Amino acid sequence: MAEAMGQTEQIVQAVMGELKKRLFIEVEASGRHVHLCRKDVEALFGTGYQLTRVRELSQPGQFVCKERVTLTGPKGSISNVVVLGPERSQSQAEISKTDALALGIDPPVRLSGELKGSPGIKISAGGREITLEEGVIIAKRHLHITPQDAERFHVQDREPVKIKVFGSRPVIFEDTIARVSEEFQTYVHIDYDEANACGFQKGTLCRIVRG
Repeated sequence: MAEAMGQTEQIVQAVMGELKKRLFIEVEASGRHVHLCRKDVEALFGTGYQLTRVRELSQPGQFVCKERVTLTGPKGSISNVVVLGPERSQSQAEISKTDALALGIDPPVRLSGELKGSPGIKISAGGREITLEEGVIIAKRHLHITPQDAERFHVQDREPVKIKVFGSRPVIFEDTIARVSEEFQTYVHIDYDEANACGFQKGTLCRIVRG
């Protein structure tokens, strides 16, 4: 009897897990971080230096590095900012609106890589410093999604969607940009200001809502 009940519970859990995958999308909160180009890696850490991979992120090929930097703006500095790999063609810093106020800058809300006309920042590490003429943004909330999931959820690449986040303070976020690619895993990314607003904790789910 106990064995049969155990098997039934496993089946129920499997069915519930599949139902969750079909109805909901997991949310991740992305803290302040920096992406560096090869030239700036060497300027900050030395000629030929290679970033040290510490932990893989949910998106394939993306990883947390051991290296940390300090961001300095007109009003203040933020230290211990994580560097994410791999290297980019252009360096950029992604921060929250709260961070921007502390630094004394006014970056636009953009998707990663959309840097034209954004403010610059000083980045330092171990007594070395570089100045970005542009490259600071507040990351626009977005949905990384596979083509298969995009078809299932009826969304198109670059389409703005409305999501309801089921944190401890449930909230609906509009204008969440879908980014469809075979190279992605399906997750919604929000920043820490948004995470605090919805009561995010690890494992928080959301659902695309219409109307």
